[in-house]
Amino acid sequence: MTLLHKTYGKGRVRVMRVHRDGDRHEVRELTVKAMLTGAFDRTFTHADNSATVSTDTIKNVVYIVARECPALPAEAFCRAVAQRLLDSYPQMETATVTGHETRWNRLAVDGAAHPHTFTLDGNGQPFARVALSRSGAVVESGLSGFTFLKSTESGWADYVKDPYTTIPETHDRIAATSMEATWAWSAEPADYEAANTRILDALLRVFSGSYSHSLQDSLYRMGMAALEAVPEIATITLACPNKHYLLANLSPFGLDNPNQVFIATDEPHGQIECTVGR
Repeated sequence: MTLLHKTYGKGRVRVMRVHRDGDRHEVRELTVKAMLTGAFDRTFTHADNSATVSTDTIKNVVYIVARECPALPAEAFCRAVAQRLLDSYPQMETATVTGHETRWNRLAVDGAAHPHTFTLDGNGQPFARVALSRSGAVVESGLSGFTFLKSTESGWADYVKDPYTTIPETHDRIAATSMEATWAWSAEPADYEAANTRILDALLRVFSGSYSHSLQDSLYRMGMAALEAVPEIATITLACPNKHYLLANLSPFGLDNPNQVFIATDEPHGQIECTVGR
């Protein structure tokens, strides 16, 4: 028997960073997972821990980097943690650090942005992932569970029909999804947060501003728009469940239903995924 793969690290390291610029504060909350590979096979195979760093130590490195870098965006923060781990432990070969962000929006009071009060953003969770080796880095950003819909300008028609087909064609339906999106950087943008905002804006502009012949049709065009908006990304992967809103049959009650009453269900759902590159 042989050990084919090994990795370990620390998960769900929750850290809040507060950057103070006079009276104005910025808050950044991340849930971090830091995983290592390297020359610690004997910890698994021979009960020899001499080359293995404690996972508690990995957690402490996250907090130390947070203290040193309170203002870094998630991508740069994850890279700084990965770099510190490789710099500190020469027996390690790679450090992969993922940070899922809890977004806090600045509260507006009487139309003015409050300097240090925030409300929780409940839609979607941004994340950054940095896989750092001693020869280079792969940097990804993304958004998990971002949910949106439009109540018209979507259809499903001209598909394969056979004895197993029961769904009718429609040219006017609700299109809704909870998106998982990941984009890979080929170059570092001037501002990660601003670039990520442009990507999301591009995705939603296509979704909201054009007729959708299918979720597949929308996702491909959304991916193209994101690549056009931000030249520093090489690819974008979109994975979207088609959250169904089914037209309720009101005819037994003598009522019509001109696309006004729907039954909400997300099980089972269509699962549509694609990757768009240059």
